Amino acid sequence: MTDAKSTGKLLKVRRRKKARKPDFRRQEGYRYKRLGDAWRRPKGRHSKLRKGQKPRGKKPGVGHMSPPAVRGLTRQGYEPVLVSNKASLAVLDPCKHAVIIGSAVGKRKRSEIVVEAERMKIKVLNAYKFKLPNPK
Repeated sequence: MTDAKSTGKLLKVRRRKKARKPDFRRQEGYRYKRLGDAWRRPKGRHSKLRKGQKPRGKKPGVGHMSPPAVRGLTRQGYEPVLVSNKASLAVLDPCKHAVIIGSAVGKRKRSEIVVEAERMKIKVLNAYKFKLPNPK
């Protein structure tokens, strides 16, 4: 893994590349409402977009990827880790990892995970504000 200084530089590079990245639009997506704009690879025999003729739009390619060292990291440079119980927080490093609580986790266990993560100073990416249950 790279050190924090180079990771920060690579995150800036990724942010700049994403800002310059064009919108990859589906061929003739503007024409029919049911198609939408989401990218689909053009497969037609005579397709101008498939052939790469200039005024037809951009196609995604390898040059648009982010640097390998920061691929899959959050905007702040954390590696997201899916967590479904308190015990799995013990192996995480607060400097490298950020927590995503699983969707199947209920309110009580979610609140326990959030409290434990705050105690360990681990960032929780999908923590939402809720009232903690009264301790008995």
